[in-house]
Amino acid sequence: MTVDQTPAVPGPRLPLGLSAADPELVKSVSIALADVEKILRGVADSDVSFIDEAALHLVNAGGKRFRPIFTLLASHIADGALPEVVTASAAVELVHLATLYHDDVMDEATMRRGAVSVNARWDNTIAILTGDFLFAHASGLVADLGTDAARIIAETFGELVTGQMRETVGPAPGEDPVDHYLSVIGQKTGSLIATAGRYGGMFSNATPEQTEALYLYGKIIGAAFQISDDIIDIASPADESGKIPGTDLREGVKTLPMLFALQLGGPEADRLATLLDGPITDDAEVEEALALLRSSKGMDRSRETLEQYAERAHAALSPLPDCAARDALELLTRYVIERSR
Repeated sequence: MTVDQTPAVPGPRLPLGLSAADPELVKSVSIALADVEKILRGVADSDVSFIDEAALHLVNAGGKRFRPIFTLLASHIADGALPEVVTASAAVELVHLATLYHDDVMDEATMRRGAVSVNARWDNTIAILTGDFLFAHASGLVADLGTDAARIIAETFGELVTGQMRETVGPAPGEDPVDHYLSVIGQKTGSLIATAGRYGGMFSNATPEQTEALYLYGKIIGAAFQISDDIIDIASPADESGKIPGTDLREGVKTLPMLFALQLGGPEADRLATLLDGPITDDAEVEEALALLRSSKGMDRSRETLEQYAERAHAALSPLPDCAARDALELLTRYVIERSR
């Protein structure tokens, strides 16, 4: 099979509202992030060039690298980006990338990070197996970090899969859809980011209390990022967010603003319920649904919920010492709010 060459991407950068962080901290994290990138590109080490290209497809597509950046920031609560921290940072990003390959198959996606998705470029089987290949590499990296690290990533795998299965099945009879959704994103998104924080603490010689604080902060801020994305997918024009609005509507995914809008009702509740009954394929109906959601009480309630998560994230940082890394995490918390306004 002949495949196109994937273009190179710019080097690592620190987005996420960290422009105001301590310059020395930013420099240190940037240097360590470059080492993480080298490890990520090292997954292309099989004897089959096609496997290497498929494995590097999303690595080369870039992305925010939020999980490794958070791991590296967390490490500066203590001794900083030691070699074990860099390895752990790469491992959590590989797990995240692996889940994206699998997500694209389940969502029947055609694009990911501005590039053709692997399932569309090749097929579903290749996408699934490539995701498995990355999981294997992540497990190999974690194995070098010791049995505690291996146990933690195994538990995280379980949380990720459980969250995905619960999302696929939907809420149980009598279960509140909003509570179900918030619990699911805590597993699907929050669990891996929580592990990133835990790794950052435990491999930089942070105290158990500090490591637990970083774990809790990661779990909360990870869910908050998902809520923020939910809001952006509805509220932001494509030229501002860089994303095509209404992606969740097209995929038939009921996100937090939609669930709140349906729950709280309003003049157009019946029409909105009809539109949200499944994936929307007609562009005009997508625009209609977006207009109804933008004016609904669901958006206000979602922003209130996001503020509550940000307050919880701020509180989770209280056991940490006053330092540049903690200040950077406070900036990150504010960024989660501001990016969805």
